[in-house]
Amino acid sequence: MKTTSYYPVLMTGDVAGTTAFYIEHFGFRPLFESDWYVHLRSAEDRRVNLGIVQGDHETIPEKGRGRTSGLLINFEVRDPDAVYERVTAAGLPILRSLCDEPFGQRHFITRDPNGVLIDVIKPIPPSPEFLAQYVEGRRP
Repeated sequence: MKTTSYYPVLMTGDVAGTTAFYIEHFGFRPLFESDWYVHLRSAEDRRVNLGIVQGDHETIPEKGRGRTSGLLINFEVRDPDAVYERVTAAGLPILRSLCDEPFGQRHFITRDPNGVLIDVIKPIPPSPEFLAQYVEGRRP
């Protein structure tokens, strides 16, 4: 299988509110908008896309209908400190404060209106302990 694109689609009960959240706080712009589905693309990188769908829409198989849960989205950015300042000033909940992790990330975690966790990260050099866990030839 040759994958030509990959992006998450979040199921929600509030398509408009979820769309507004990602536009306002994470720099997305709509490519397609309907009352039950919106396709967003990052204003800075056309390879970064996100779908938002009404969780009980008829196109969702009945057994899969609902809200998104148990999901953590990673946004890898150049300056997590600037994003942290911006989203904190906007009043977004901070579930994990900005910090450096020994496994090789500077990051913080917030959440969207549906409870989807958003991890804003920048890779940093891992500690020697974590560096040793990388597969040979794949070390950062």
